[in-house]
Amino acid sequence: MEQTALRPKPIPGQERGDDPPADPARRPHAARRRGRRIRTLLLGSLVGAVLVLSGVGLGTVGATVIGMSRLAELRRQSPPTAPSPAPPAAPAPAPTAAATLGVEAVDAEKVGALVVGVHVPGPGYTAGLVRGDVLLQLGADRIDSAADLVRVIARAHPGKAARLTVRHASGGYQQLTVVPGVVI
Repeated sequence: MEQTALRPKPIPGQERGDDPPADPARRPHAARRRGRRIRTLLLGSLVGAVLVLSGVGLGTVGATVIGMSRLAELRRQSPPTAPSPAPPAAPAPAPTAAATLGVEAVDAEKVGALVVGVHVPGPGYTAGLVRGDVLLQLGADRIDSAADLVRVIARAHPGKAARLTVRHASGGYQQLTVVPGVVI
């Protein structure tokens, strides 16, 4: 008597003689997929290495620095002060003062400027801004993007308090009093 429990039973319609011949090239697409995966991995590693070696962090790609970089730029442009024996013939023009919040911002998903960095110490830090806040309005001026924030801050009066409307990352709205700083 035969023991059929040890042998798998054939599926109806596929008896032992009905099996198709084994094809060695059954999955030709697998080699192409493996090549694509390797190529993607190498390209990603190359891009990551270039970003790290160039000093660009992934979080700062596309960030707009507002205010503090202007101070460093003006300091580089000014000539070093050296004592001179003769006084200048004409007085030097007074530098113009510009306002700054001391924050880094990018365009938010909808409207406003998303704060991605707050300079410590700075006017934004003093007012209570944190990373993740969305700036919506400064005084009577509406802020729809990071470029709008730059324009609004450029028109602000340094040293004069202004009302700043903020949407926090938690979804709550708050009005803060901020005193834009001075960049000479």
